[in-house]
Amino acid sequence: MNVAELRADFPALQQKVHGRPLVYLDNAATTHKPKVVLDALDKFYREDNSNVHRGVHTLSQRATESYEGARAKIAQFLGAEANEIVFVRGATEGINLVANAFLRPQLHKGDEVLITAMEHHANIVPWQLACEATGAKLRVAPMSQTGELLLDELETLLTPRTKLLALTHVSNALGTVNPIAQITEMAHARGIPVLVDGAQAVQHLSVNVCELGVDFYALSGHKLYGPTGIGVLWGRSAHLEGMAPWQGGGDMIRSVTFEKTEFAPPPLRFEAGTPNIAGAIGLGAAVEYLAGIGLDAIVAHERELLTAATDAVAAIEGVRLIGTADAKASVLSFVVEGVHPHDIGTVLDRYGVAVRTGHHCAQPVMAFYGVPATVRASFGLYNYHAEIVPLCKALREAQELFA
Repeated sequence: MNVAELRADFPALQQKVHGRPLVYLDNAATTHKPKVVLDALDKFYREDNSNVHRGVHTLSQRATESYEGARAKIAQFLGAEANEIVFVRGATEGINLVANAFLRPQLHKGDEVLITAMEHHANIVPWQLACEATGAKLRVAPMSQTGELLLDELETLLTPRTKLLALTHVSNALGTVNPIAQITEMAHARGIPVLVDGAQAVQHLSVNVCELGVDFYALSGHKLYGPTGIGVLWGRSAHLEGMAPWQGGGDMIRSVTFEKTEFAPPPLRFEAGTPNIAGAIGLGAAVEYLAGIGLDAIVAHERELLTAATDAVAAIEGVRLIGTADAKASVLSFVVEGVHPHDIGTVLDRYGVAVRTGHHCAQPVMAFYGVPATVRASFGLYNYHAEIVPLCKALREAQELFA
């Protein structure tokens, strides 16, 4: 994999920040977009802009073909069928859709929803709301100090009262890669459906939803080198067909009278109103771009980067790594003794190094480790080893400034 050639595909990476070349290590928050994605967005708005599914004129037909073509590309990317791909605003909306349209109608007082201790707020709050509305209880599977799920304890929490297990594929705060297929097998042995938050996984791992065996898989386009405001919920056909729509409006119906509405089949049943047409087309271009590079090559490159960066940062005196699981993907979180993470981030920015500082929408994880926030450096396919040098240099300067 030629990283220099790939970097040329990303216009945003060509700029300087504070007079220094941009070192973008905030990929877990959002990734930059290759030219093929930008071109796809531009082409749609310049040439094909029209609403989908509703027109017989040429532009509408072209827009519909591109929109549904993107659905097919994403289905292939995930090892799924096109009618199982629901376009949403992002992983957050996908999780909320399942919470409201799948789980909540069957949730009662005394039932339980199981999540894990390493979840993003997006995979906590929707389940809390569903439990509060129904009298059900939210249970939390614990993790170790290394940031790995305690699978024996998770298994004991899978009981006849458990109506859903929801967990992350890759932790956004720790980088831990969870053994989804193994955990899903545990849950399914007890008849418990599984939802996976894949927002941090699909850009770093080869994901086949059928091989994982899960029931729902949610992802965000903007973390997958695609546009913002677009995401995907994959669901098993049997589940989607049994779910009532969460939102009502245009294009999600078969017929409407004042007495009764008949809904369209999935996935259109869950795509009320004008969708993010350009976003879907851009996301289709993004997954095609990644497939062209090859996920195996991306995984190998990012693994080398993460290992080298971890060794370099850990060698700096006063640094404490947060999250040291054996199986990790492209996230390096840490704190520096005596220096607040926000101050670290400010100094790094002067060197042109972009990292994320804060609780990363994972406040329970921060509480578990007894820290208010961490510095998070996260890597993508366009990062290379030389960028570790300014990261470490800026860290040492921050230590000197705040000593």
